[in-house]
Amino acid sequence: MREIPVWGTIVFIECDGPDKDLLNTGIDKCAEYFREVDEVFSTYKEESQVSKLRRGEIQIEECLDDLQEVWQLCLQAKEITDGAFDPWCVEGGFDPSGYVKGWASDKAISILRKHGATFIQVNGAGDLSLFGGPHKIGIRSPENAKVILKVFELNGGAIATSGTYERGAHIHDPLNGLIAIGAKSATVVGAEGWLCDAMATAVMVGGQDSAKWFGQPELA
Repeated sequence: MREIPVWGTIVFIECDGPDKDLLNTGIDKCAEYFREVDEVFSTYKEESQVSKLRRGEIQIEECLDDLQEVWQLCLQAKEITDGAFDPWCVEGGFDPSGYVKGWASDKAISILRKHGATFIQVNGAGDLSLFGGPHKIGIRSPENAKVILKVFELNGGAIATSGTYERGAHIHDPLNGLIAIGAKSATVVGAEGWLCDAMATAVMVGGQDSAKWFGQPELA
């Protein structure tokens, strides 16, 4: 397992494959890529493209392909969730910080597979992108860290959990600006980390009403 400090947190990469030296090279490339992502997407770096975009110094059409891709995917997630996920509706403007971890972790899966990995787990602040398996992922109770509510056994894909137990009440309802009260925690399992991240955040806002989103063909 490798620990990579980035994005104000620690990303954990665990992988296996026949060529350990090649795997280590792949992990090094993931770490380098994560740092590049931070330079583009960080809202804390004044010269990042996201910061310039938020200040109106550049337009999305002038940004790097990665940022344009994330912008479009965020638009998709906003539409799917009827606006419950809306990274534009925050103080200072567009902020994809919570979303980018899952998206970049998906990219890391591709990097590691190219370096011979047959089993991969990329854990970005509790949101996981996976390959191979089986992966047994326990979901803790939002009220008691010692209680596991459910164990998922997955062969690839992604799983993301949003809740108030790690960072407090940090998710806001884009429609009214108030603290989200739809759920105490929300876990979403799917094929892609970026969408699981967005949907878990949105379910925190929508609560039981969010069930209607999951019947859409985009989430089939």
